[in-house]
Amino acid sequence: MNSSLNAARRRRELDEVRSDVVDVLVVGLGATGAGAALDAASRGLSVAAVDAHDIAFGTSRWSSKLIHGGLRYLASGQVGVAWESAVERDALLRFTAPHLVSAHPYLLPLTPAVPRSMAASLMAGYRLGDALRAAARTPRHLLPGPSRLAARRTLTLAPYLRAEGLRGGLLSWDGRVVDDARLVVALARTAAAHGARVLTRCRALALAGDGARVRDELTAEEFDIRARAVINATGVWAGELTPSVALRPSRGTHIVLRPGALGALHAGLHLPIPGERNRFALVLPQADGRVYAGLTDEPLDGPIPDVPEAPESDIAFLLDVLGTALDHPLRRADVAGAFAGLRPLLDTAGAPASLGGRTADLSRRHAVLRSPDGVVTVVGGKLTTYRRMAEDAVDAACPHARPSRTARLPLVGAGPVRPGTPGRLARRYGSEAWAVRELMREDPALAEPVALGITRAELVWAVRHEGALDADDLLDRRTRIGLVPEDRAAALPAAEAALAYS
Repeated sequence: MNSSLNAARRRRELDEVRSDVVDVLVVGLGATGAGAALDAASRGLSVAAVDAHDIAFGTSRWSSKLIHGGLRYLASGQVGVAWESAVERDALLRFTAPHLVSAHPYLLPLTPAVPRSMAASLMAGYRLGDALRAAARTPRHLLPGPSRLAARRTLTLAPYLRAEGLRGGLLSWDGRVVDDARLVVALARTAAAHGARVLTRCRALALAGDGARVRDELTAEEFDIRARAVINATGVWAGELTPSVALRPSRGTHIVLRPGALGALHAGLHLPIPGERNRFALVLPQADGRVYAGLTDEPLDGPIPDVPEAPESDIAFLLDVLGTALDHPLRRADVAGAFAGLRPLLDTAGAPASLGGRTADLSRRHAVLRSPDGVVTVVGGKLTTYRRMAEDAVDAACPHARPSRTARLPLVGAGPVRPGTPGRLARRYGSEAWAVRELMREDPALAEPVALGITRAELVWAVRHEGALDADDLLDRRTRIGLVPEDRAAALPAAEAALAYS
């Protein structure tokens, strides 16, 4: 079946779900929800998947872009979570999304803030992580092992580090996704190719074990979707639809540094957070020249916003952490933008007392819960393990279905890339890059760059094939132009013009 998502398909499939009874209704189109839709559809089940906003609207697009093997979980004794992460990382690197996920080097500078005993412990941890890689059968050519670097080599990779007192660096490798929102779009489109009806701007108002009352947010019309099983995959908002689910959301903030703010940075950085044990800030250079730096972990109290804001206190905290290792501290003016995501951490009995209110120490293990009315809710976890979370949710909702096949099921774009395809397009579209380039050949005006090297053709492609319905979808999720306000404003006319190509 065709994988293309667009306004015309949405209208047609909205009409269909009003009269059908589907096997599975999935609510939420983040990584886990889109993954559940794909898992169920690829088992031969009929599926409707809805979201109040857009694909990857919530937490999934605010990650650190890491596809990691769970080294931090090893350090805290969560061996099972670490193993699950390593296995799922292997699946993404080798089978399901090799066009979107690849290995990336990460450098931990051995500054005076990292005593020799700590450096030895970290290197031992890296070697344990490499043993997990081997156990998960990830080839070393896809994910190299750790090594220790001299100070000169360390400064070559990260020239803005403070040279005084630098003893060298620890180099490790882990997975990263070129764009987390693009991974979720690929999941949703692959689900659509297997027959799932993927319906954005369709808000679930109430859930029951046999379906949901929903509202088309574009027309305000309400109707019922009937289903034999219902999966609540709304992440941090899960408790609003299933009140029996108790969550303790935490806010993770990243800052977006302007191109050149850290010079020619050739590796990601892990920087110890002062006063914390086994917590590190992450600095991750992007292909477009920007640099993301994060990550805070602060409890969120009160109502859960649709789009969380990054407070100035978080931005100042991250700049201070970066300042502990850089030759010249960064200024607030070096920050071009910021974003915050909310982690849907499961509230466990006794957690507030045992953790002193900290969310940083809560387990990242996911949970699948069934409410008294039969709704299955999946919460917790992280981006790396979305596929396993989705599989477990479908197993719980549909215990008599055939086994999951998603561990080796390639996502849209995972096929061979045609020779001569520009590297930037190949990293974003994989085997579909040639089709995006064909748009430029058919209409040379579409080859014009909009921002960050992204062309008008890519915006048109998103409207025709990736389900983008408005300018926000184009700028904030199908591309990440919108992370920097001035880039967003400059690209807005091109995004609005692209909508006419539907």
